Amino acid sequence: MRPEAGGQRLAAAIAQYAKLQQNRSHKLLHCLCVSAIVFSVIGLLVAINFGITLIALAAAILYYNRFGQRAVLQMSVLLLIMLVVWLMIMPSHHLVLIALGIFILACTGQFADQIYLGTKPSFFEDIQYLFIAPLYVLAALKARLARDPRLDPL
Repeated sequence: MRPEAGGQRLAAAIAQYAKLQQNRSHKLLHCLCVSAIVFSVIGLLVAINFGITLIALAAAILYYNRFGQRAVLQMSVLLLIMLVVWLMIMPSHHLVLIALGIFILACTGQFADQIYLGTKPSFFEDIQYLFIAPLYVLAALKARLARDPRLDPL
């Protein structure tokens, strides 16, 4: 696959997803909820089995390969940071309850915002965009940092 083809596919997917994110408060809530959902899913997988977690992360990274090397690198770093947080900070005996609590809270926030905006929450649409949403969040954060470099933590 040519590198520019992956970049074009990524830009098209993010643009299509961004059409759903027109309301500014919705964007902020969405960024928080999507990040929390991904983080909690990794935590739930770690609680189930570390081998399954590694297989799931490898499958996700292979999925992101269709969007080019940059997307693979960004999502690999993001997913690995989340995995390290679960492995190093959280006590293993509370892992399932913490991950499940974060997941329920984030999904509730996501669906409540959709209901508030008058859109019909569709489980199947949310599943369809599950893998694109983290890339959208990364693109939104990069755009925000480009507008105000003082926010860059580095």
